[in-house]
Amino acid sequence: MTATKVRVQLEDFDVAAESASLAALGSGVGAIVTFTGLCRDEGGRLAALELEHYPGMAEAEIARIVDEAVGRWPLHGVTVIHRHGRLRPGDNIVLVATASAHREAAFAAASFLMDFLKTRAPFWKKEHGPEAGDWVAAKQDDDTAAERWKG
Repeated sequence: MTATKVRVQLEDFDVAAESASLAALGSGVGAIVTFTGLCRDEGGRLAALELEHYPGMAEAEIARIVDEAVGRWPLHGVTVIHRHGRLRPGDNIVLVATASAHREAAFAAASFLMDFLKTRAPFWKKEHGPEAGDWVAAKQDDDTAAERWKG
């Protein structure tokens, strides 16, 4: 049985505490891979990033993505935490952490999870600059990255 945690929240998260939680799953854990996505300042033009989501639906879709990863790799644990609300440059946005007996599975699963979070999780981003804000369009690069997992 794989331990999974999926949260969408306003509050920040503690990467070290989440890693420790995965390490505590037992002596079978030989690798933990974490990815933390941060809010960039986009070369000084971004004052804040606003993230909106569809409550309930976002968590359900992330859980489906996690279930896909658990079905592909021998994982002991998976944690996905995605923030919403108004974030400033340097703030944490997303945490993906995977635990497995071996690094290959942990790395692959973390990469898979991020690729599909970017393309399937229902979040909308609005960049706020000094003057106004603009909604961010989906990027073809994200779709291309996710394509490598299909087939």
